[in-house]
Amino acid sequence: MKLGLQLGYWTTGPDDPTELVLEAERLGFDSVWTAEAYGSDCFSPLCWIGARTSRIRLGTAVMQLSARTPACAAMTAMTIDHLSGGRLVLGIGVSGPQVVEGWYGQPFPRPLERTREWLALFRKMIAREEPVEFHGRHYDLPLQGGAHLGKPLKLINKPLRDRIPVYIGAEGPKNVAQTIEIADGWLPIFFSPYRTQIYDAALAKAKPGFEVACTVTTIVNPDVQAALNFVKMSLGFYLGGMGAKDKNFHLDLARRLGWGAEAEKVQELFLAGRRQEAFAAVPDEMADETALVGPPERIRERLGAWKKSPVTTLMVTARDKDALRLFAEAVL
Repeated sequence: MKLGLQLGYWTTGPDDPTELVLEAERLGFDSVWTAEAYGSDCFSPLCWIGARTSRIRLGTAVMQLSARTPACAAMTAMTIDHLSGGRLVLGIGVSGPQVVEGWYGQPFPRPLERTREWLALFRKMIAREEPVEFHGRHYDLPLQGGAHLGKPLKLINKPLRDRIPVYIGAEGPKNVAQTIEIADGWLPIFFSPYRTQIYDAALAKAKPGFEVACTVTTIVNPDVQAALNFVKMSLGFYLGGMGAKDKNFHLDLARRLGWGAEAEKVQELFLAGRRQEAFAAVPDEMADETALVGPPERIRERLGAWKKSPVTTLMVTARDKDALRLFAEAVL
């Protein structure tokens, strides 16, 4: 199993993760990852990090698919891949209807079909075999309309690699199955190494070399309950507020994992404005199974289940060098 460092969102202020990433690279971490929602973008911090490192792979987990057309993403990916010497891993995800329609002003329906078209078009652009012509339900190049002057084009620059690896963040059964079919890797969320059977059928169809890169909240703390409470707060936001009442993909995943009734109670409390009660209602078991928290010896012991799981890259959220060394020693 490889190790990744998940930096998540960049926040305002003098938040420079360079020293942490350099230590991760020195310790043998395979990758570092950045994210975006509707604040900071994922590529700017990645370029900042890439300019200061030499080996560690640079991943997005995730770039929101509605934020960029396939052409914009292909231009950005090609440029970063060249500048970094072929280190980019492009992780994408559809986000949810609240962000896609509320922030990007695009329709959310048919996300699986949209993802499939987006990836097919992105790969066609990166391959640069011919001027691009593509007519799908969601993407139309050249546009059939407008000024009627569009013509097929291809990247001016030749990409360093004619295939940049693309991982997809997926939760629902159909989305996970499609990801395994069309992508180079899968970025799961709220993954429990103790309940992997819900993914067995889909993963059985994975091609050789398919990657499962999983973000895991990691907190080194002698007070296990205090660490779990932090994880429960994060889970509570996702289960309660990251989605509409009747359309919350995270809640649906909790149901499939066996925490349906508890997750529904969390959402009920959260939407009623009782947030602290909602966080407290998140099962300790759910927080503990989907994270790695506690003193070093407890984390080392619980890592055993992750090593036996389908996860190929463990993306830790550690924020100090001692924690990085703990995971390097225990995993690498």
